[in-house]
Amino acid sequence: MTLLETLNKGDRFAASIGAQLTELREGYAKSELTVEERHLNGGGVCQGGVIYTLADLAFAGVTNSHGMLTLGVNNSITFLKSAQLGDRIKAECVETLDHHKLPYCDMKVTNQHGELIAVMTGLAYRLKREVSFEGLM
Repeated sequence: MTLLETLNKGDRFAASIGAQLTELREGYAKSELTVEERHLNGGGVCQGGVIYTLADLAFAGVTNSHGMLTLGVNNSITFLKSAQLGDRIKAECVETLDHHKLPYCDMKVTNQHGELIAVMTGLAYRLKREVSFEGLM
């Protein structure tokens, strides 16, 4: 099974909200979802946790692509624009620093018009535990 398949199946919370990794290569990952009624908060816009989870899924793809189990330890998100019902949002994660213990990434979440919804940074911790997969995609 590829890492993309493993994360799409194994991250049960992300899968439960409809988030899916759609692209994964060394140093880069993209995840996507369409905003549905179930994603809306009391203000009628996409709940921030949905956007965070989408970005976090891409972050997991990038940081685990080196074959070692890597978990987020500090993430910071800034919401810049609301995502609306029906929007197709995507999170793109780029590895800024592939440190052997503390990799660091930048993420951007945009809508189908390319408008910036949120930005996020992530610091992870690499465990001394291999992740087994047959290729990235």
